[in-house]
Amino acid sequence: MNINDVIKRPILTEKSYANIANNVYTFEVDRRATRIQVKQTLEQIFQVKVEKVNIINVKPKEKRMGRFVGKTRNIKKAIVTLKEGSQINLFPEEATK
Repeated sequence: MNINDVIKRPILTEKSYANIANNVYTFEVDRRATRIQVKQTLEQIFQVKVEKVNIINVKPKEKRMGRFVGKTRNIKKAIVTLKEGSQINLFPEEATK
C-alpha cells in the first residue's frame, strides 16, 4: 500500500480535540491498513515518534431521511499516542499567526 493512501484525514471532534493535549491524535485510515503501516506512515510524514496505535472498526449505522432509510459509511479509526516531546501540527495556519 502506498504511503499516501494509509491516512485519509484527521478526525476532529470535541473528544479527540481534547485528547490532543495528552499527545493522542485520531485519524481515519484506509480499511486495509495495519497498525504497523499507520505507525510507519505517521513517523515518515510528520517526523514524530509513535508510542502506541489503537485501531477501531466503526460499523455503519442506520439513518433516516423522512421515509427513506440509509446507512452511514463504515470507517477504520486509528487512535495514535505519541511519545513525549512529539507533536503534530494539524492547523498550520494558526502557527503563523
